[in-house]
Amino acid sequence: MLGPGTYTFCIALFAAIGTFLFGFDTGIATTTIAHPSWVEYMGHPSKGLTGAVVAVYIAGEAGGALLQTAIGDQLGRIRFMQLMCIIVTIGTVVQTASVNMGMFLGGRAIAGFAVGGMVSTVPIYLSEISAPHSRGLIGGISGCGISFGTMMSNWTGFGCSYIGYGDSQWRAPLGIQIPWGVIMFIGLATFMPNSPRQLIRHGKTEQARTQFIKIRRDLGSHEVNEEFALMRAQIEFEMEREIKSYKEIWRLYRHRALVSIAVQTMTSLTGVNVIQYYQTTLYKSLGITSHKILALSGVYGTCAFVSNCITTKWLTDQWGRRKMILTGLSGIIIIEIYAAIMQHEFQHTDNRVGKGFAILGIYLFVVCFYSMLNSTTWLYGAEVLPMALRSKIMGIAAASHFIVNVGITEAGPSAFATIHENYYYVFVGCSLFFLIMAYFYFPETRLKTLEEIAAAFGDKVMLVDERAVEVEHQKLETKRDEQAERRSSVRASRSSKV
Repeated sequence: MLGPGTYTFCIALFAAIGTFLFGFDTGIATTTIAHPSWVEYMGHPSKGLTGAVVAVYIAGEAGGALLQTAIGDQLGRIRFMQLMCIIVTIGTVVQTASVNMGMFLGGRAIAGFAVGGMVSTVPIYLSEISAPHSRGLIGGISGCGISFGTMMSNWTGFGCSYIGYGDSQWRAPLGIQIPWGVIMFIGLATFMPNSPRQLIRHGKTEQARTQFIKIRRDLGSHEVNEEFALMRAQIEFEMEREIKSYKEIWRLYRHRALVSIAVQTMTSLTGVNVIQYYQTTLYKSLGITSHKILALSGVYGTCAFVSNCITTKWLTDQWGRRKMILTGLSGIIIIEIYAAIMQHEFQHTDNRVGKGFAILGIYLFVVCFYSMLNSTTWLYGAEVLPMALRSKIMGIAAASHFIVNVGITEAGPSAFATIHENYYYVFVGCSLFFLIMAYFYFPETRLKTLEEIAAAFGDKVMLVDERAVEVEHQKLETKRDEQAERRSSVRASRSSKV
């Protein structure tokens, strides 16, 4: 049997298939549009159409995130993710089988819709099944899934560049995505636990208690009773406040909603997606040839994944979300100024050493962003919200992330062609703005239960008396006795058969 932490860790790894698909399908566009065979097959698309490969995908992501806002609570975490698995499978099949640019863009939009809903749901799900002392690790795995997908897409594109010239060069990497939605759907339908908090919200208290006992194996008898009682009391209190409109959300939870939306918009305005999507364009501007461009993209993805894993494991829970966000934004401001200066000085010269320093700026950026912000922001945006609003506001927050991305990535090819490296300074200004906002308005959430986080925003946290804890203890003992009896009867049945 899996140990207390191992069980939740394994569940988180499986759930991260959803964010892996987001990272892979996002990253595969980088190498796909770099293949000369794709460019020729699609009729040498203009810069606007090349930008549309990215833009329609992100527009689809925004639509998927807003769908989560509309129906995420009604379906529940598991059912909603299953729906997204079906849609992403359709989208990846359409992309792989594309015979013209219109079909390719359609497949991108469908897949984007699915992963937009998925990437905003997985962090919610993982935050709701995590222990307070390990929520940075468990919830952060969703971000590691994104960076792993980015890394794999880049190396897959590089490997497939050695396939003989033709459409297999770009169809094969796209086709690799197809099975993963099916695998995740099967896991969600069989062994993945439901969120106890979501079950309480739906009035399924006994099921919630069963799932909570299953998930929180790290707690002793009294501790599990107390935490479940507190969790139930806080969720039921928030449900009694009868939030019927966004006006009520603004009145009761303005600070928490704005922080969640701001932290997602912030990540887009660091310029990470522009740099990731168009790094191949940046390498070309530095005089680097085709195969080397794809290899450098693979190294970019590897730096992203390794740095993301290191800090998720050893920093998010130990150091805290607030410090990581402040450090990440500060680092990005310095690095983007450095990258802009290096590209301005060396991209139109024959100075190979200087060009190496320009490329270093891109890698310094990816290490800083993925180590400090990638996992942290997706987790932080979910955990600061109360249960009653977690799906609704997180969907809007994710949509804001994607909508801002549509504008800045669609402008990417034209911006780099006209104002060149000065595009970086747009993101420097935006990052500085959010650094100031984070310093004054982003509280720390480390080591707090999702219910206790309310106090950091000045909201009421329910207290539970000993009688309520004792009631939960009696129900827990009854539940454990029933489970023990079932296990005994199963063992007896197996013995009699032997």
